[in-house]
Amino acid sequence: MGACFVERNEKVSDTDFQPLSVTKNGIVPQMLHVAKTDAGDNRKKVCKDDFVINSRSDRKGSAGVSQMDGSVSLISTVLEPCFYLPKFAHHLFRSYSFQEEFYRYGKGIVADLWSTRYAEMKNIVVPLMSLDEQEAIANFLDREIARIDKLIAEKQNFIKLLKEKRQALISHVVTKGLDPNVKMKDSGIEWIGEVPVHWTTTRVKFLVREPVQMGPFGASLKELAFEPTGYKLYGQENYISNDFNRGKRWLWEDTYKSLNKYELKPGDVVFTRKGSIGNCRKTPTGIEIGIIDSDSIRVRLNNEFIATDFFVTLAHESWYVSHQLDFGKRGAVLSGLNTANISNLIIVLAPVAEQQEILAHLRSRTVVYDNLINEVTYSINLLKEHRSSIFAN
Repeated sequence: MGACFVERNEKVSDTDFQPLSVTKNGIVPQMLHVAKTDAGDNRKKVCKDDFVINSRSDRKGSAGVSQMDGSVSLISTVLEPCFYLPKFAHHLFRSYSFQEEFYRYGKGIVADLWSTRYAEMKNIVVPLMSLDEQEAIANFLDREIARIDKLIAEKQNFIKLLKEKRQALISHVVTKGLDPNVKMKDSGIEWIGEVPVHWTTTRVKFLVREPVQMGPFGASLKELAFEPTGYKLYGQENYISNDFNRGKRWLWEDTYKSLNKYELKPGDVVFTRKGSIGNCRKTPTGIEIGIIDSDSIRVRLNNEFIATDFFVTLAHESWYVSHQLDFGKRGAVLSGLNTANISNLIIVLAPVAEQQEILAHLRSRTVVYDNLINEVTYSINLLKEHRSSIFAN
């Protein structure tokens, strides 16, 4: 590489040269949400058509040819191509094979600080061919990638449509019931409209066996064990994945006993306090003894009034509950849900026996959407694999 590139090491200020970010999608104007340093006057100059790569192994794959002048962090290597067309270099040096070779040449004390400097990078052996052949290969890759990306986008839009139809089906059934001829009444809530005459409209706080509970503050959980003790601390890693075996945070027995009012039992419903409505789960049987953490909210329902699976379906799928949760999060002083948000959720409630009928109906109907979504997702993954294999070949 040392024979094919010239390193650009000119220091500039981000007030004179637009700050750029080196990402896995290439070189882009610096994103507003990224962490920024105070080194605004101590950055590297980038010229249009320069190849830029992040030297850190924890940013693997962050590289590309810049389409604009600007400046980047000092941890990036900036190279001016001598014998490569910029668009060919963009494809070649963003390939998986090159990225692995690049970081194989690196050095560091620990994995997350492993980096590859230009002194090592320039010794990497690279293929070199005529500019005409580079042009032909780059044009082929541009066409193929554009074709594959278009297919992926179309399939992703189809999945979005399927999910919308799935949610519309569920939202209709949980507010209108299964009988199209049932007599209706005004729910008294404008954005819900009419509901079956024998249904009720209530709030979660009237459907629980005990008050909705948020987990203990972090100060109560300072001394955790990181080997199994028999007392587990549950959090968002469990609710997001719906896998209650995940996690490596454990409590000492004395800590558990002092905090057992936060215990998580099978059948409890748990929300990620700072997450989305999708992070709501029914606790399964057979879990380790444990408690919820400070970013969790536990709901212990009274099943005389509402089936747990029915409530979880509402939290996951119905637009009228998601609307309330989103509004609650936006209106909070601190970002995230709290016990009041959950306790005051308005629930449209069918009799328990009818709830079970609705659940059975939805299971039979939504499986069609779920199967289609899985099939299309699988085809997207195949397209992504094909996209990657083009570079390897």
